[in-house]
Amino acid sequence: MDFNVKKLASDAGVFFTRAVQFTEEKLGQAEKTELDVHLENLLARADCTKNWTEKIFHQTEVLLQPNPSARIEEFFYEKLDRKVPSRTTNGELLGQYMLDAAKDFGPAAPYGSTLIKVGESQRRLGGTEREFMQASAISFLTPLRNFLEGDWRTISKERRLLENRRLDLDICKARLKKAKVAEAKAAATPDFQETRPRNYVLSASASALWSEEVDKAELELRVAQTEFDRQAEVTRLLLEGISSTHVHHLRCLHEFVEAQALYYAQCHQHMQELQKELSRLPNAFAVNPPTLAVFSSTSPSTSSGPAPAPPTLSPRGGASGGAMEMDTLKMEEVQPPASGTRKAKVLYDYDAADTSELSLLADELITVYTVPGMDPDWLIGERGNQKGKVPVTYLELLS
Repeated sequence: MDFNVKKLASDAGVFFTRAVQFTEEKLGQAEKTELDVHLENLLARADCTKNWTEKIFHQTEVLLQPNPSARIEEFFYEKLDRKVPSRTTNGELLGQYMLDAAKDFGPAAPYGSTLIKVGESQRRLGGTEREFMQASAISFLTPLRNFLEGDWRTISKERRLLENRRLDLDICKARLKKAKVAEAKAAATPDFQETRPRNYVLSASASALWSEEVDKAELELRVAQTEFDRQAEVTRLLLEGISSTHVHHLRCLHEFVEAQALYYAQCHQHMQELQKELSRLPNAFAVNPPTLAVFSSTSPSTSSGPAPAPPTLSPRGGASGGAMEMDTLKMEEVQPPASGTRKAKVLYDYDAADTSELSLLADELITVYTVPGMDPDWLIGERGNQKGKVPVTYLELLS
């Protein structure tokens, strides 16, 4: 490689001179040219835009891809200018697991058939999520990245160049100031009463040299001022383009919101369709009630734990068909069976709807039993001399 030693030495000298000027400005030992107010405001606005764009960009990446390892992998693929490989979403993976589980449990079983429906829905949700991620990356993330990696780098480069031009201008101002002080001092030095003419000649020569130095410094100052003004104008034009950037990002933000709204609408539609399909499945949500079995002396049952909230009751009354109507049954006529009574713990407070029901308080213990023809969702409960129907879902049967 061919080095230009003179240019290298000149650049090093310029760098050192700028460093000295910058240090003296920080220490308050040198004057600093201030930018005009409009340009300062543009610079502050640009810095604000860059900082918030970075934060919004990174947080949007986290929203679309919460896995940091996946984000790092995508970053390297982009830097290597290679296509990012397709990745299975969490919803698609969950759906596949459910479908595989349904094969083992039996597709004809209630649990297996339900797993198939839910798994297919989860896979559709995963596909919808993938489409949302792709649309958001194109319409929102890419414009933000282009600004940070393109426009902002150009602005930063021109700002650094403007700062260098300002330092050069202040160096020229300081040099001119020193030259004028030296010229004035040299002009005041000659003593016309001096008997030795050689000293006078030398003093006059020094004054002429300083006059030339002042002229040279003034010329350099005019050149530096011109370059500074030109660079300030270039930087100002670039900074004023931030307004166009805001308009563009606003349009991209609207597209991101539309993509997000479409994503959530499709997810809502998929879940509604899933609910309809599950409601059509036989015994999709029903569990065989162990009401009669728990009172058998040969069939012990395991009590279930408390639920987080009181369940929703089916309409009160007896079983369908020709079953006996418990609403019309007089509680005083109901007698406990000889065997099969159980103790039960009340899980939630319950207010009786009529005189045939028994109000309950959470955590109290009552005696329960069933009678032939009774709705399996209800039991007869006794507390002392009080008696009435109680809902099974509000109770925890004790062994």
